[in-house]
Amino acid sequence: MRIASKRLTLAAPPADPFGEHRRARYSERVQLLGAQFHFQTDSPHLLRMVRLAYARLPAHRFSGVVPRLQLRLMLTARERSGRAPLAAAGEPPAVRTLAAGGILCGALSGATLTAIVPRQRTALVVVPQDLLRYPYHIRYELLEFAVYVLAARVQQLVPLHAACVGRKGEGILLMGPSGTGKSTLVVQSLLGGLDFLAEDSVLVRPRGLLATGVANFLHLRPDSLHFLDRAQRARLLRESWPIRRRSGVEKLEIDLRRPYYHLAPSPLRIRAVAFLSRREAGAGTLLTPLRNGVVRRRLTASQRYAAHQPGWASFTQQLAKLPAYELRRGAHPRESVEALRELLTGKSVRRSAR
Repeated sequence: MRIASKRLTLAAPPADPFGEHRRARYSERVQLLGAQFHFQTDSPHLLRMVRLAYARLPAHRFSGVVPRLQLRLMLTARERSGRAPLAAAGEPPAVRTLAAGGILCGALSGATLTAIVPRQRTALVVVPQDLLRYPYHIRYELLEFAVYVLAARVQQLVPLHAACVGRKGEGILLMGPSGTGKSTLVVQSLLGGLDFLAEDSVLVRPRGLLATGVANFLHLRPDSLHFLDRAQRARLLRESWPIRRRSGVEKLEIDLRRPYYHLAPSPLRIRAVAFLSRREAGAGTLLTPLRNGVVRRRLTASQRYAAHQPGWASFTQQLAKLPAYELRRGAHPRESVEALRELLTGKSVRRSAR
C-alpha cells in the first residue's frame, strides 16, 4: 500500500512551515564593512565558505554603535540527473518554504536566490547542492553580493567600483576601466608596504569620506606577474589558485591574509582620487591634476550604480574638496606606487624615470 506524502497547502499548513523558529546548526559572527554580521546555516560546506571569505580580517567600524546584520545561508537538496525532479507528470517541482529574519520565501526545488531586506537588516541566500562545485561563483555572486548590499544600505554607504590603498589611516581611491592595471598597481602597493583596503569594491561613508572594504583576496592575470622578481613571483604563485570569470578570463586568486601583507586595520579617510590611464607618462609627471568638472564627469561615467544611491550627492560634494589626478603609466608599476606614497605623505610628485 502506497502512503501519499504530505504536501504543503494553504488550507492545512504545518505548525512552522517556513522554519522560522528552527535554530541553525552553525553560527559565525564576523565584524566587517563597519557592521557585525551574524551568519547562520545548517551546511558545513557553506560555513567553510563563510570562514574562507571573512576569517582573519580587520574588524572595521565607523562609530561606537555597530549595526547587527543577519545572513542565513541554506543548501537545497541535490537534484537528480542535473534536473529538478517532477512530482508528477506535467507538474513542476514541489515548493520549498524558507525563512530568515523576516524574509519568507517559497522556492522551487533547486532554486538559487539571494533575498535582501535592508529594513529588517537581514538577507537569505539559497544555494543548490549541485552548485557547490563552483565555490568562487557562490562566494562572489551570492554571498558577497548580499554582504555588500546589506552593509551599504543599512549604513547608507556609497558603493564604488574602485580599489583603495593607504597609509596611517589615510587612503587613495583608485578608479579606472578594465585594462588600466588597477590590480597590478594594488599588488605592487602591497609589496611596497602600503595598507590594502580593497581591490574591486569600496564602501564610503559620505560624512568624513571614510572608506571600508573586504581585504581578503586579490585577483591577477598571470601575465601581470612579469613585473615581479623571481622570489616575489614564486611566493604569489604558491599562495594562489586559478579562477575563471564568467567572461572567460582566467585569473589567479591570492589570499592576502598573510603576516607580511599590510591590511588596513580600520577604515581609511580618503585623501585623494586617482583615475588610472593607459597613457604613458613619458618624461612628464605620472600624476596630472584634474579639474572638478572633469572629475564629476568621470565619476558619473564610471560609477553608474553608485550615482543613483541616496548618498551620492553628499559624497560628490565632499570629494570635490579633495585633489584628483589622472595616473599615467611609468616605466615600472613601482613608480606609480611611489607617486601614491608621496601623495599620502604630502610630498611633491616625481617625474617618470624615463
